[in-house]
Amino acid sequence: MQDTPAAEVETVARTRPRRRWRRLLVVAAIMLLLLGVPWWTLLSSGTQWPPAVIISGTVAFACAFIGLPLMMTLGHGRRHRDWAAATGDALLGVMWVLFVWSVLAQLLRLVLFVLGVPNPDRSRIVAGAVVIVAVAVLAWGYAEAMRVPRIRRVDVDIPRLGSGLDGLRVAVITDTHYGPIDRSRWSASVVDRVNELDADVVCHVGDIADGTVDVREAQARPLAAARARLARVYVTGNHEYFSEAQGWLDYIDGIGWDALHNRHIVVERNGDKLIIAGVDDATARASGVAGHGANLEAALAGSDPALPVMLLAHQPKQVVTAVAAGVDLQLSGHTHGGQIWPFNFLVRLEQPVVQGLSRHGDRTQLYTSRGTGFWGPPFRVFAPSEITLLTLRSVG
Repeated sequence: MQDTPAAEVETVARTRPRRRWRRLLVVAAIMLLLLGVPWWTLLSSGTQWPPAVIISGTVAFACAFIGLPLMMTLGHGRRHRDWAAATGDALLGVMWVLFVWSVLAQLLRLVLFVLGVPNPDRSRIVAGAVVIVAVAVLAWGYAEAMRVPRIRRVDVDIPRLGSGLDGLRVAVITDTHYGPIDRSRWSASVVDRVNELDADVVCHVGDIADGTVDVREAQARPLAAARARLARVYVTGNHEYFSEAQGWLDYIDGIGWDALHNRHIVVERNGDKLIIAGVDDATARASGVAGHGANLEAALAGSDPALPVMLLAHQPKQVVTAVAAGVDLQLSGHTHGGQIWPFNFLVRLEQPVVQGLSRHGDRTQLYTSRGTGFWGPPFRVFAPSEITLLTLRSVG
């Protein structure tokens, strides 16, 4: 007797190609929108450029339409070609910036129309403005993405924090995303800047790399030199589950950090204690990696309920569980502050907070970092990277 009826197998076999085609159609529609609006703004819409300009520009847009999925497949698919990934990521960023400023440029078109500027001058002014602004934004965004982050200093009042821990300094890095662009020197500079802070606790709140330990270890190696008076702690982000989450947990343990894989540690200063707990990323359970899945109950098992709790959880939306458990402070990343404006508005559809300190429930506070590195497109626009220094203050 067969375990699966033949009719069911046939139905599944038919459904998979349909889903694949639907995904391809969705991707194609998005790309047509991202490229179509800039193409219309720069080359059509009454610009009346010479035929050679229109043809060459159209060819460039067509190459982008074909090249982006090709580079993404070669770079982020099974072959993992870093040069292709870097090319595809950069092209995606350029497309997004051109799209955004082409849309906004229609306001300039309206103003020029009201002022009585005729075509083709009106459309050519708009096209030129889009090119100038896009080039300037991309150059600035690239510099912002590649620089060593500035220090962002934030004081956090925690009513249950003992006076012996008043002034505890917590350095936070997250979303380093060591990837296809070799940033070994950048990584070493980040660690040097963290060490200058002389923090009591250093935290890495996930998305350490895009790739396996074997491939990205050279970029992650400087983390071994990070210094903290009391503890160095780490939790997984969603990107670890695209490669080898357990491998990164083992690596972090191997360089002397505490990997908080649904567990906690206790730090003490001047007779007062703080629980530092960590949970797996929200995507861990669905990833299928055995033994992984966010479990705050397990992370706090055996802890003293009277002590204050600082929780590391990669995604801000995990604060719902933190509120229910009475956590005092959750540290998160994941959002990158939107990374390339105005993507922050789309991030807000999925996450309760995009960046900064926020309060949830009667007790719980959430600090969401804009991230230390970048993912994908090597640009940061109106979303600067950060190394955060939180100073915990006892109240009362």
